[in-house]
Amino acid sequence: MKRTVLATAAAITAAVLTLGACSNGGPGGGADSDGDSVSYTDTPERGGTVYVLQNADFSYLDPARGFDGGVNNFYRLVYRTLTTPAPGNSDDPSAVVPDLATDLGTPSEDGLTWTFTLKEGVRFQDGTPITSADVKFGVSRAWDPEIGIGSPYARQVIDAPEGYEGPYRSGPLDTIETPDERTIVFHLREPFPEFGSVVAQNSFVPFPEGTGAGDEFINEIIASGPYRLDSYTPGSSIRLVRNEEWDPETDDVREAYPDRWEFVIGLDAATIDERLLAGQGSDVNAISLTIQPATLPRVQTPQLQDRLQRMEGICQTYMGLNTTREPLNDVRVRQAINYAVDRAAVQNASGGTQFADISTTILPETVSGHRDYDLYPSEGHRGDLDAARALLEEAGYGDGFQMTLDIRSQPKMRAQAEAIQQSLEPLGIDIELNVIDVSSYYQTIGTPELQHDAAITGWCPDWASSASTFLPPLFDGRGITEIGNPNLAQLNDETINARIDEIRAMTDLEAANEQWGLLDEEIMELAPIVPLAVESGITLPGENITGIYPNPGSASGGIDFVLVGLRDPERG
Repeated sequence: MKRTVLATAAAITAAVLTLGACSNGGPGGGADSDGDSVSYTDTPERGGTVYVLQNADFSYLDPARGFDGGVNNFYRLVYRTLTTPAPGNSDDPSAVVPDLATDLGTPSEDGLTWTFTLKEGVRFQDGTPITSADVKFGVSRAWDPEIGIGSPYARQVIDAPEGYEGPYRSGPLDTIETPDERTIVFHLREPFPEFGSVVAQNSFVPFPEGTGAGDEFINEIIASGPYRLDSYTPGSSIRLVRNEEWDPETDDVREAYPDRWEFVIGLDAATIDERLLAGQGSDVNAISLTIQPATLPRVQTPQLQDRLQRMEGICQTYMGLNTTREPLNDVRVRQAINYAVDRAAVQNASGGTQFADISTTILPETVSGHRDYDLYPSEGHRGDLDAARALLEEAGYGDGFQMTLDIRSQPKMRAQAEAIQQSLEPLGIDIELNVIDVSSYYQTIGTPELQHDAAITGWCPDWASSASTFLPPLFDGRGITEIGNPNLAQLNDETINARIDEIRAMTDLEAANEQWGLLDEEIMELAPIVPLAVESGITLPGENITGIYPNPGSASGGIDFVLVGLRDPERG
């Protein structure tokens, strides 16, 4: 089976290389069923229903819980925050722009407080005005030990009292002040010059005081964006309809062209591709995240090839190594694994060069601070077994060992894992695959008690301007939590922690980014992860879809939902 997977991947790679229609520059044009030239950046008409076909359910509708790329674009439709990533068609789509707030915030001279003013006319779905108290309450939920398992930035940078456990257990958070209904003041632990981007995180979504306790927001939500939840059947479907209380005059980001969004969940990936290829009925109004690599050889007609849109990757796919478990607690063993992994095989398993670029660093090229280096080089990125074997011998594991690798229940992830299995097999390293359902994967691997030896996952920049969104969440040992833990390596190195503090304190962002790049290499000397690839998506939107733009400013990447709509709302 392992040979079949890799042979198939190689064939797919060859097919991909012949597809010149997949431009590297993002969205382009195509042709409709009559052969007429169309552009996927045409301005949509208002109305109709956009369908999103997807394999797995979202992790959480509650923005204090969700922190994976898959759900962030969905949040953008139903929630608003003080600031937010710019829309994909802006002059600088990687920028952060005002949303509920009138601007990007005003820091005090010492950088320890930030003040924001809310726009007038912003309301919840029931028509209640959104106030500074609602923003304060919403973000304070991030400290709840059960609910606040999403974005860690609020907890890391806001000066909360020791032992504070959110509004339901500890009451109001006094270090967030609300002098009036439109003014909110945050007190920080230390200066953080990028705090205007921090408040764009999902955990800063406002909610009315007293709402959202326990599991209240598991199936029901309170919208502040242009759409509200009409129905939700977990694992099956989500239907969004217009939030009539959303005022477009207060929102420069969300166009809200469709009247409705229908998320069709639980479809097999191959089925999604078949439906998009056929383009029948309502599927002319459908989009998906990415087609499967095996589908590309079937896209032979000019109409289908012209519909393909390549969305450049912004996220790092990597294998986290649990440094608390033997023998991975030995840096030489982790370094040996880094030498041995055949990254070219992982690239092929990911779909080839159109779907993935090989990584040797933690920071992708799209993140400020990236530096090119390769501490564990090998010819053609095929792995250096001799270097790996020498390190294992030195560490006392010359005969190999057994380890368990957590992966998501998706064909591509299994293919990536099997490529790694084959890489390490000659060293006597026997890998058992532990397959976890996609919808619960991040919760499982983010719970140290449930972690195994390693896990394949990914990390995206929460904003593109700084590596501070990559290295501290993944490698600051003081941020390890019992649930929602992003530091899968469970690395807690005093030197690394001190370097993080040192760089965070720098007010010159350009100089800080240079230091983040140096820290990247320092961390990889400890080999807590194996960088694998930066993966791109190739989407095949229905021919009635338009407004397709990538969203590099969002952790989700892919298509920016806020610009998507239909050419003809009456069609399909």
